[in-house]
Amino acid sequence: MLPIVKVAMPPKDLLMPALENVLYSGMLAEGETVYKFEEAFARHYGLQHVLAMSSGTAALHAALTLAGVGPGDEVISTPMTAEPTNTSVLYCGANVIWADVDPTSGNMDPDSVKSLVTPKTKAILCVHYAGYPARLSELRAIADQHGIALIEDCAHALAAEYKGQPIGSIGDFSIFSFQAIKHMTTVDGGVLVLKDPANITKAKKFRWFGMLKGVPRTEIDITSIGYKYNMSNVTAAIGLVQLDRIDEVVNRYIDNGRYYDVALSSVPGVDFARVENDVKSSYWLYTMLCDDSNAIEKALIANGVSASKLHRPNSYHSIFANSQRELPGLGDFYKKLLHIPCGWWVSDAERCHIVEIISKG
Repeated sequence: MLPIVKVAMPPKDLLMPALENVLYSGMLAEGETVYKFEEAFARHYGLQHVLAMSSGTAALHAALTLAGVGPGDEVISTPMTAEPTNTSVLYCGANVIWADVDPTSGNMDPDSVKSLVTPKTKAILCVHYAGYPARLSELRAIADQHGIALIEDCAHALAAEYKGQPIGSIGDFSIFSFQAIKHMTTVDGGVLVLKDPANITKAKKFRWFGMLKGVPRTEIDITSIGYKYNMSNVTAAIGLVQLDRIDEVVNRYIDNGRYYDVALSSVPGVDFARVENDVKSSYWLYTMLCDDSNAIEKALIANGVSASKLHRPNSYHSIFANSQRELPGLGDFYKKLLHIPCGWWVSDAERCHIVEIISKG
């Protein structure tokens, strides 16, 4: 079965020497390798103030906390995402307020967001679902108008661009994930991107028990809660090797995604996710919108091609029962949604075969 997602690892002859150097260096935890990875990632993607974390979820918890989100506050978020996006809000003791989604993309609808801002709102948490950038200009304007933070969850959107700017550079805080099946993996891990350098010290303390690395324990006074959220040198070593080849990997997603956009544009009953002009998706999941998604899913699976909706809207979970509200855009999007294989492992022949199956269906 041709999978929807697949782990991408560098060749052994490149990865293993780098791992051995770290494993037998005597320094496995956070150290110089982590700091080199932070610098390399920031440079590669045109970002500033990057801190490596143990996961994208840890980075998101940090972003929310640094944005001042606490018990009783409200965070306007999207239900169309992986669950950690919104369970992170609960970590802070805050309430999730669901924005409806744009049915043409699955991303947060800025018009819905406008109607939900209250004096309790501390942040807007947007997800670039499946690698398709959200409408950031509008979301940035809403956040600025009300003096609240805009947080970008870029877990799906490595290397995407928004009107000439790298994804992750527009929010007050942004996070990326290097979990196993993302564009780039470090087995697990993530980064936190900070717009304001004044938050760097606070973020470093947050990821390490409320303490700063490098300061003798006997001289430290802990003044705020922190967690075990740091990245290790072992994980960072994988990340450094990955960065040397990541463009080739991601470009294949993009090439396959653009092929599908053209090939499916004339198929009756089938559409695909749309973004604004001058916005570039990185197509982590190719997103089709089908009049009969169930029938096409069955046809693809019968022909050896994985296809599914992959995610369950977070608003369906009992843990978010207090956040329930009508979300017609989400209903429309989720009914039509279907993801198909789009990554580096999909050959020219296979993507052509997939389009043939969909066209016949």
